[in-house]
Amino acid sequence: MPVRQLPEQVVNRIAAGEVVERPASVVKELVENSIDAGASRIDIFTDGGGRRRIGITDDGGGMTRGDLALAVDRHATSKLDDEDLLRIRTLGFRGEALPSIGAVAKLGITTRHAGEPHAWSLSVEGGAKSQIMPAALGQGTRVEVNDLFYATPARLKFLKTDRTEAEAIREVVRRLAMARPDIAFTLAGEERAQVTWAAALPGAAGRLTRLGDILGADFRGSAVEVRAERDGVIVEGFAAAPSLTRANALGQYLFVNGRPVRDKLILGAVRAAYSDYLPRDRHPVVALFVSCEPETVDANVHPAKTEVRFRNAGLVRALIVHALKDGLAREGRRTAANADGAALQAFRPAFAPPRPGNWDWRSSPSFPVSPMRSFEGATAAFAEPGQAAFDVGAPAADVRFEAESAPDLLDRPLGAARTQIHETYIVSQTRNGLILVDQHAAHERIVYEKLKSSLARNGVQRQILLIPDIVELDEAIVEKLLDRVEELASFGLAIESFGPGAVAVRETPSLLGKINAAGLLRDLAEHMAEWDEALPLERRLMHVAATMACHGSVRAGRRLKPEEMNALLREMEDTPNSGQCNHGRPTYVELKLSDIEKLFGRR
Repeated sequence: MPVRQLPEQVVNRIAAGEVVERPASVVKELVENSIDAGASRIDIFTDGGGRRRIGITDDGGGMTRGDLALAVDRHATSKLDDEDLLRIRTLGFRGEALPSIGAVAKLGITTRHAGEPHAWSLSVEGGAKSQIMPAALGQGTRVEVNDLFYATPARLKFLKTDRTEAEAIREVVRRLAMARPDIAFTLAGEERAQVTWAAALPGAAGRLTRLGDILGADFRGSAVEVRAERDGVIVEGFAAAPSLTRANALGQYLFVNGRPVRDKLILGAVRAAYSDYLPRDRHPVVALFVSCEPETVDANVHPAKTEVRFRNAGLVRALIVHALKDGLAREGRRTAANADGAALQAFRPAFAPPRPGNWDWRSSPSFPVSPMRSFEGATAAFAEPGQAAFDVGAPAADVRFEAESAPDLLDRPLGAARTQIHETYIVSQTRNGLILVDQHAAHERIVYEKLKSSLARNGVQRQILLIPDIVELDEAIVEKLLDRVEELASFGLAIESFGPGAVAVRETPSLLGKINAAGLLRDLAEHMAEWDEALPLERRLMHVAATMACHGSVRAGRRLKPEEMNALLREMEDTPNSGQCNHGRPTYVELKLSDIEKLFGRR
């Protein structure tokens, strides 16, 4: 078959395969055009999941008659004034969206420029342009797309249900609305109730307002502001405290120069920053905005402009990790229960219906059916066998204190220890409330931070075992451990082979005290099975430290003396990130005195 030039309509349909993947792609391209046009309000309407109709209306600058005629031609754009692809300051620049949409759908554009006496309209069906006609419209542009993919029916078979496509459109609009809080967005359609996000004030407060409107009140309540700047690159935004997590990474929103992107580099940096706070199966919720000079980032990597490439990717990654770690360290004592009032809600009593005003006590089920006996013989009555049901066993709280706590301890952030309940939780009192501490989770964080500090300073202090501990394990597990001998030795855990299926433990970290070596080695081998060589050494070492900290901390079920409880509270106050253990669980719950008074109806 000889080589030939393809017709323009075929070329446009091929291009549409890259740009117009689904209805959400159409909405993304058209809303980006509205943003580039300087709109302050954008209204989006869809029907049939965008398959039957998509309507976008904005109050932007609009187009003149001549611009409208060129706008639907392939590779015609107003966004590249000097033909320099290294200085892209707009969301769109390819000039492919409108002709690609017009090649596979029925496209109608009505627009009015401030310098025109009236509006102009143009339609494109299957790539065929109509004549430009006068129309009625205020300043701005209205774009309507009907019967998407009618010119390429095979593409319709690959679309999901209307509800699924509508949700994809909603996600696209959410991301664009987060990127531009200064623009008001309205999203409506037959598949959903109308949603309006009003324009927010400039600055961090306005951005948080928009993020809270989209991501929910739980994000607004736990959001931590982050910011870092170096060599012309700025990273700013908000990150949820470790108490708010998701089961996947879909709650991580990333923007580069106002463009929503999905970048593996940035996602990896976010994961690294939260590695000390979250378990492996949980993901943080963040909204990060990277600003840099246009020539330092390449946005011309993907036809849909959803990926970018940085000139100095290492700098961007380091800034993101630094900004997140710095912000999380500032809020290190914020816990899951304290951030959103979960503890207070858990203490609220169940609803009890009020008694009617004419309630008669004689109709109560507890009203005696026979005359009351005299008080004589009451002692014998209380000694009846039925009273044995009230025997609840020994007390579960240790309240034996030799002396009253020093008054100044009440002014400390975590107060003075008052008692231990269920041999697991410490109850402490502050000037304006009480605190409930999980002793194992709290000590786990303390040990973990000490291990990290020792490693960074001069290595972890070791204790040599008088008699080596011989641990029998599966041969596969032994091989995994022996492959990581040097990494384990850096944390003071010295092991060596002791024949097939056995390991000799000769040294352990002194911080951990007496430990269950077999359990520790099994857990370490389990974590190592999930590693690969691409995982940085630092991350692998932190995994080892986290596992050791869990085994070397105070266990639940251990009774503590008053001085031990107070010492643990003081160490928590001096330890960074003490609000969560290194598995992401909260270490303490705080109840303010005002909250307690509300629970009892005192205020």
